[in-house]
Amino acid sequence: MDNVVILDCGSQFTQLIARRIRELKVHSEVLPWDAPMERIRGASPCAVVISGGPMSAGEEGSPAVAGEVFGLGVPVLGICYGMQFITGFFGGIVVSGGAREYGRMSVSVEGGSELFAGLPATFDVLMSHGDHVTSLAPGFVRTASTSAGVAAAMEDRARRIWGLQFHPEVAHTSFGTEIISNFLFRICGCRPDWDLGGWVDKKVEEIRDDVGDDRVVCGLSGGVDSTVAAVLTSRAIGDRLDCIFVDTGLLRLDEARTVLDQYRSLDLRVRHVDASADFLGALAGVADPERKRKIIGEKFVRVFETEAARMEGARRLLQGTIYPDVIESGHKGKGASLIKSHHNVGGLPEDMKLRVLEPLRDLFKDEVREVGRLLGIPERMVARQPFPGPGLAVRCLGEITAERLDTLRRADAIFREELAGWEGIGGVWQYFVVLLPVRSVGVMGDSRTYSEAAALRAVESHDGMTAEWVRIPWEILDRTSRRICNEVPGVNRVVYDITGKPPATIEWE
Repeated sequence: MDNVVILDCGSQFTQLIARRIRELKVHSEVLPWDAPMERIRGASPCAVVISGGPMSAGEEGSPAVAGEVFGLGVPVLGICYGMQFITGFFGGIVVSGGAREYGRMSVSVEGGSELFAGLPATFDVLMSHGDHVTSLAPGFVRTASTSAGVAAAMEDRARRIWGLQFHPEVAHTSFGTEIISNFLFRICGCRPDWDLGGWVDKKVEEIRDDVGDDRVVCGLSGGVDSTVAAVLTSRAIGDRLDCIFVDTGLLRLDEARTVLDQYRSLDLRVRHVDASADFLGALAGVADPERKRKIIGEKFVRVFETEAARMEGARRLLQGTIYPDVIESGHKGKGASLIKSHHNVGGLPEDMKLRVLEPLRDLFKDEVREVGRLLGIPERMVARQPFPGPGLAVRCLGEITAERLDTLRRADAIFREELAGWEGIGGVWQYFVVLLPVRSVGVMGDSRTYSEAAALRAVESHDGMTAEWVRIPWEILDRTSRRICNEVPGVNRVVYDITGKPPATIEWE
């Protein structure tokens, strides 16, 4: 099986590069930029990709990929920071500042690069850099440029090195998949021989060998990730998996009942634990989102530890951690920037007694859904929209109280009801309501009100790494706004979030 090694220089899009390569049926593996050469050689790469990153190529302490990488005899592709590093390494000039380029812009192809075979002469890409190449290294030629005259792509065919200043891996770049495909198949000669069916079989064996005779405790949330992780692990160790559904008090309207009903259709042993009083007590007076996530992460673990203590041989905690959780928590490589801690990554206590088992941490959400289908999980559960592990705690901005949570639940239920009958709902990745700690003056029944605002959020995405806001019909937004203001005490204003990712994240906290 062919394998593409991606050297991670800290970009928030690194794992997305891996995802795009896997979509094209080629196996990919992410390693830190300073991985030992024996580790890189041991991966038997058919190609190497050097990712982007938040630092400047000439900055002290910035990632510096080993020069031996260019002597492996396989094609090398540098993306954003990767292109800048390659330029500096081979004697070119990279400068900071000047023509900064962020967001979508047009690039024009120059010459006959194999990277752009079959593409139009001009197309739009996503740029995200403050540094730029002012002089190519000897042996390199420019193969694309921006309207500002900045080099957008380069190559040295003799040394089999290519560079892109833009990000072909994100959905914002037109023909990004075609560019990656050209690199894999036209330039590298890779074989499309990787699939998730083989991954499932291999992972089942890995779980079985890793767990041994231990019992495993799984925290089920009702979401796709934890459900797939549980069914996958159950296939490996059978009835030595004990699932716990924790009612944190941070769930949506009627969610506990609905989720438990769904789990009855799966061959899983599930115990229901109502810990809502403990969670809400621990969160009382806490407004900072990072503190919320860490408190929730620790509370989850403490509940599991208590339950596991009643089970002989339980030494593992199974979690549905996936790639975006790890990426946004900044834990996937040196030089990565923390976006937000995830309760199951950055929020785990250091003195945790259970060893963590995370079989899905190398998959994106759409891959997890596909694994769920391969495992025979009903489509109604596999297609369930993402719901954050911390629940409504990260949608109830500011201080969390039982009253504010109830307000949020009712508003969220109305939004979901109104969207349920819309013919375009199938293309929506996630939709929900955020309660804002912002009060404004209103008028209801000829009387003055001074209540909070609710924000509606709906996005379309393929993997959760980038997203666009959904153009919901105005009549649905109008009806939703009127219902929330009329039916939910404590809300007198409704707004619609029309921000993509980037620059925002999908959740507000």
